Amino acid sequence: MSSTKTVTITTRGAARLQAGHLWVYAPDLLEARDVQGGDVVAVTDTRGRRLGWALYSDRSQIALRWIAEPDLEITRAFWRERLLRAAAFRQRMLGDAEAYRLVFAESDRLPSLIIDRYGDYFVLQTLSQGMEALKPLWVDLLVELFAPRAIVERNDVKVRALEGLPLAKGLLYGTVPERLEVALGERRFHVDLLHGQKTGAFLDQQENYRAAARYARGRVLDGFCYAGGFAVHLAARAESVLAVDISAEAVAQARQNVQANGLTNVTVLEANVFDLLRELDREQERFDLIVLDPPAFAKSRAAVPGALRGYKEINLRALRLLRSEGVLVTCSCSYHMSEEMFLDMLREAAADARRQVRVLERRTQAPDHPILLSMPETHYLKCVILQVM
Repeated sequence: MSSTKTVTITTRGAARLQAGHLWVYAPDLLEARDVQGGDVVAVTDTRGRRLGWALYSDRSQIALRWIAEPDLEITRAFWRERLLRAAAFRQRMLGDAEAYRLVFAESDRLPSLIIDRYGDYFVLQTLSQGMEALKPLWVDLLVELFAPRAIVERNDVKVRALEGLPLAKGLLYGTVPERLEVALGERRFHVDLLHGQKTGAFLDQQENYRAAARYARGRVLDGFCYAGGFAVHLAARAESVLAVDISAEAVAQARQNVQANGLTNVTVLEANVFDLLRELDREQERFDLIVLDPPAFAKSRAAVPGALRGYKEINLRALRLLRSEGVLVTCSCSYHMSEEMFLDMLREAAADARRQVRVLERRTQAPDHPILLSMPETHYLKCVILQVM
């Protein structure tokens, strides 16, 4: 499977690779003869030195995604070994977890490939031309190594448009029930692999569900609750939980998960969280714990100023709604919103709310979504737990 096709990159592009970043952008391509989008290519510098192997895209600004050193051969056995290494890492980190991210793209040196596991069901995303070309191989390897009941394709994400790839979702292998029940964190949830957000559930928040539950007491508000991940975990220690989401589908899923866990102290409400926070503030309602886990407000660098305003508004309102010694669990899944920016925003929100707060925990995505130190793009989830003093 190894290619003899070669791409030459600039000194700047070579330096980027040698520093550990795994992407080369289109302006740093000097020569790419007889190559097509999706090819595995050899990468050389301006002196003709072989730097390694990469996936080539002729549409994306990320023109090359590095995959291996130059002395390796890119065969089926190579990809199989990479997949086995990813699986072994999860086994060491997570033990017998039922639902987790099996492959996290660049962090497993399988760039632009996402594979999530829900028991015997697998969800696949191929987010570049190169991984799209390899999609039949990944289906074949998953069947060989894991004997799944089904493999679902969730390539209905906008990033594929940057690669000139169509949006698609459906079954690639086997059959899947309309609703699947799996353990997430400490509770069981119904997930929809074909139609749910992301690949069916927010696997990256599982450790944060557990962390938030340690602080639960009294009256709790879960904003942007989606399918109720935080709310269901918090209910065991809280007197009451109000879970809110603007999506009717999310509210229906959350109610189903509340019922499935036999909870009687959780109310799920369909409402705009921004409007509800303002209303609760006007009515001088108070809570002992509030969770804010909104969708990504900053999907591009240009969107950051507006996102900061949105984050500040909801966090300021939440801080005003907390009782003394109340706890705020607040998250951002926007890569473009750095942790430093997020903390600065929280500092300003606390000042404007006239609340003194202390940081109890600074958290991130679960360990099945490992962060590459040389690639800040792999660190996207921020979760800060604050206490009003």
